[in-house]
Amino acid sequence: MAAAFAAVRRFGNLLIPRLTASSNLGLNLRPMSAFAEEEASKASPEEAPGHSYESLRVTAAQKHVLHVQLNRPEKRNAMNKAFWREMVVCFNKIAEDSDCRVVVISGAGKMFSSGIDLMDMASDLLQPTGDDSARISWHLHSLLTRYQETFSIIEKCPKPVIAAIHGGCIGGGVDLITACDIRYSTRDSFFQVKEVDVGLAADVGTLQRLPKVIGNQSLVNELAYTARKMMADEALESGLVSRLFPDKESMLDAAFTLAAEISSKSPVAVQSTKINLIYSRNHSVMESLNYMKSWNMSMLQTKDIMKSVQAAIEKKDLKTVSFSKL
Repeated sequence: MAAAFAAVRRFGNLLIPRLTASSNLGLNLRPMSAFAEEEASKASPEEAPGHSYESLRVTAAQKHVLHVQLNRPEKRNAMNKAFWREMVVCFNKIAEDSDCRVVVISGAGKMFSSGIDLMDMASDLLQPTGDDSARISWHLHSLLTRYQETFSIIEKCPKPVIAAIHGGCIGGGVDLITACDIRYSTRDSFFQVKEVDVGLAADVGTLQRLPKVIGNQSLVNELAYTARKMMADEALESGLVSRLFPDKESMLDAAFTLAAEISSKSPVAVQSTKINLIYSRNHSVMESLNYMKSWNMSMLQTKDIMKSVQAAIEKKDLKTVSFSKL
């Protein structure tokens, strides 16, 4: 056993310098031109109060809508240590933000995300701390729990989250978007469950959520076993995304239009709907109906119902109705 541990440690020591010296693992993390940084900043509104991050940029796109950008364009939005920590902080704040009703999440630069930043994360993954197998395993269990929360927090956030995907969506990018409520993409986008190509099984959400998103276990198995690219047309056909757009600009316009439409509805109704949709996905029909009864016996007492019905009777647009903060 001791010899086996020593061999693993030596392997990690040999591999980490190679990872930090080269990024040729299919993730293509080479620095890009200044174009990406220009695109990320041009015509962008100011950073939202209370949201200052290293790996993310959060702005108030419009009333009741926040725009969360993966903001490492020079690294093709590779997910470094800061990202895994900051996503949890960011979405916990959004969940408690009574002004925010919808979130749009996108990637700055030329692609949505190239997935995990192996160069930055190698020490955590390949040199875990611990004196023996039990302690190393305990440490890795804790580490993976934190990484899984990075995307589960999107589902736990009661505000609907719209993913706007362009270019590559690789590895951890797929984990992220499958935790979102709605997915739009550009026609040049592609999706890749990349983990088997770097010697591991996807462990932060794709294998659990993707089958429920697209409802085709055979296709999920093919994508996960081979790491092949799923192009945009196939993603639309399979149900991974609901709409395709010719370019990033038109996609973001559509995403923000959709966000504005959702944000005009009662936040009690919308957030209750998200919570119950996710509950129903993971439970039987009867369990979900019982949960819905318990939920709505309190939520049906909202004043939002009367306001919405009155607007319908008077043929007013819901955008003209003022709903209280939630």
